[in-house]
Amino acid sequence: MRPWDGIIPEAEQRAYRAAGFGKSTGLGTRPALLIIDVQYRTTGTEPKPFWEAIREFPTSCGDVAWAAVRQMRPLLGLFREKAFPVLYPHVAPKKAYDAGRLGAKVPSIMTVPEIGYRFVQEVGPVAGEILVPKRHPSAFFESGLVSYLIDLGVDSLVVVGCTTSGCIRSSVVDAFSYNFRVLVPEECVYDRSAVSHAVNLFDMAEKYADVMPVAEVMARMSELPQGKRPD
Repeated sequence: MRPWDGIIPEAEQRAYRAAGFGKSTGLGTRPALLIIDVQYRTTGTEPKPFWEAIREFPTSCGDVAWAAVRQMRPLLGLFREKAFPVLYPHVAPKKAYDAGRLGAKVPSIMTVPEIGYRFVQEVGPVAGEILVPKRHPSAFFESGLVSYLIDLGVDSLVVVGCTTSGCIRSSVVDAFSYNFRVLVPEECVYDRSAVSHAVNLFDMAEKYADVMPVAEVMARMSELPQGKRPD
């Protein structure tokens, strides 16, 4: 079973197969992990069902976020063990002057307190990992991300975080456009809408990324030679 089975009709899935979509691009030899927007504003400070979680932060995705965090932890551990780069694209606290159209479209994001912008401790950064502030959905848009990836010699990206239909989707499309190989571990991304989550996973799998269980991503990574820690 794939996350989109029962949501995307079988006939439509066959249509993509018939047209030749959904081929694998594989994993290169120098992957980096992007942990996008895994901040308390998207998870809440503790696991709670959605309708309880949004009492703390209206932008929280609820307990599906914490389920994804639990799946991210061993993947993050493997990246650190293999000495592969880990980067944290994240939204910095919003000010009135930089709200852009998002401030009008989602005004609740302008009310998030400072603690909401902190990284979730269970998968937060350690010394030597790169923080990439962003002001728009894509981790690439007007950020230094591409420069970091080039300098690190990265050829593949494993993308986790949230939301599947928003910042993950836009970052994956941009990564694909820059000719990176992209893998999305399906249990390690989350969204407040189960339907939007599934539909966007399907669309990314068909066009822009290899979407697969996190266990498969880790198995592929385990076969790669050890990375080199930065000096």
